[in-house]
Amino acid sequence: MSKELEAKKQESKDSNVNESLSKEEKRRKAKIRKKCESEQLIVSEMIELFCRKKHGSSKGEPCASCRELIDYAKLRSSKCPFMETKTFCANCKVHCYKPEMREKIREVMRYSGPRILFSHPLMATWHLITSKREKRRIAKEEQKKASTAKTT
Repeated sequence: MSKELEAKKQESKDSNVNESLSKEEKRRKAKIRKKCESEQLIVSEMIELFCRKKHGSSKGEPCASCRELIDYAKLRSSKCPFMETKTFCANCKVHCYKPEMREKIREVMRYSGPRILFSHPLMATWHLITSKREKRRIAKEEQKKASTAKTT
């Protein structure tokens, strides 16, 4: 009887460990999903701002080419394998956009980047701060790699 009781206790402990791991995994996935949705929102707002000013569309209704760019950006963001560790596409080492779409998004960012501050000041400020932090982090990592390469 005591062996059965011990086995049940061990089984209970193992299931608790598995539950906690799955909870951690769920939290991690929820955090990544939230980050992805946030990035998608920022990109959509920037493209819509660009479209309103450059193509004369009404708010919330971008033209066909800008709608295509929004859909493409959302697709790329949702499939990003680096979403957990990166902040924004501009800071990523791997650029997964097609060259033509990459050029379009660059044009949008050049135009909308400075102007988004007036329509969405909190979002723009958060984006700027996060981007600067990430660039500093990447630079430090590169310096660390360079210094370890010199010593070996």
